[in-house]
Amino acid sequence: MASARRGVHVSVDVSDFQTEVIEKSRTVPVLVDFWAEWCGPCRVLGPVLEKLEGESAGRWMLAKVDTEALPDVAGRYGVASIPNVKLFVNGEVADEFVGALPETQVRRWLSEALPSPHAAELAMALHHLADGEPNVAAPMLGAVLAAEPANRIARLALAEAQLVLAPETVPALVASLAEDHELADRAEAIGSLATFATAAPANASLAPILETVRRGDWNAALAGCVALLGDRRAPGRDAAREIGRAIIVMLGIDHPVVERQYRAFSSALNV
Repeated sequence: MASARRGVHVSVDVSDFQTEVIEKSRTVPVLVDFWAEWCGPCRVLGPVLEKLEGESAGRWMLAKVDTEALPDVAGRYGVASIPNVKLFVNGEVADEFVGALPETQVRRWLSEALPSPHAAELAMALHHLADGEPNVAAPMLGAVLAAEPANRIARLALAEAQLVLAPETVPALVASLAEDHELADRAEAIGSLATFATAAPANASLAPILETVRRGDWNAALAGCVALLGDRRAPGRDAAREIGRAIIVMLGIDHPVVERQYRAFSSALNV
C-alpha cells in the first residue's frame, strides 16, 4: 500500500520484491526498510525515512518490507536484526545500516550512499582528467561540485586538475577531505604536490622535477625523481622521495605511469 505527502511518493509496502525493488532500482535508487509491527525502533525510524523521502524530490524511493510477511526476502538479504535499511541500485545492495539512527545520521548516510545525480558528468570529467586534459575536466568538475558541494570524488578530482592549472587553490579544496578515511591519503598527496608546485626550487637538481609537476607530466616527474634519487651526492633527494611517493599515492598503484615507474622508484629509494 502506498502513502503520500504533498503529492510525493512516500513509501510502498512491498508485496512483489522483484518488481517493486529489484527492477525499480534499475531506474531510481530504492531504499528498503526491513521492519516488523512488533519492532519499537522500527516505528521510530519509519517516519524519519518517510520524511526524508518526501523531501528528496524523487531522487530515491522508499519501500517497506515487513519481515513477518516476507521472511524469505529478509533471509535472502541476511536481515538478522531490524530495523535494517538497504539501498538498492541497479538491482544490487549498494549500502546499508542497522538500527534506528537519528535523522542527522540518516541524512549524512544518504548523502554518502546515494549515487550522484550528476554521475554521467562526473564520469566524463574523470575520463578527461585521466587523459591528461585537466583544462577540460576542471570546469565540468566545478559544475558538479557547485550542484553537489558534498561530492567528495568531484572535490578530489578538481584538486588534482587544479594542481596543474592553479595549484594555489588546492589547499582549500582538499582541506575538508583530511578526515575522510577513504580519500585522505590522496588528498594529502595532492596537497603536498601543490606545495612543491608553488614553491621555488631549493636547488638546480630539483628544478626540472618541479617543472614536470607543474605541467602534470607524471611520467617525466617520476623518472626525474628516480634519476635524482640514484645520485647519493645530489641535493634535493629528500624532496624527490616525497614528490615521487605523493605522485604514486595520487595516481594509484594500478595507474599505467605508476606501473611503468614503480620498480625503478622503489629501487632508487634504496640507493
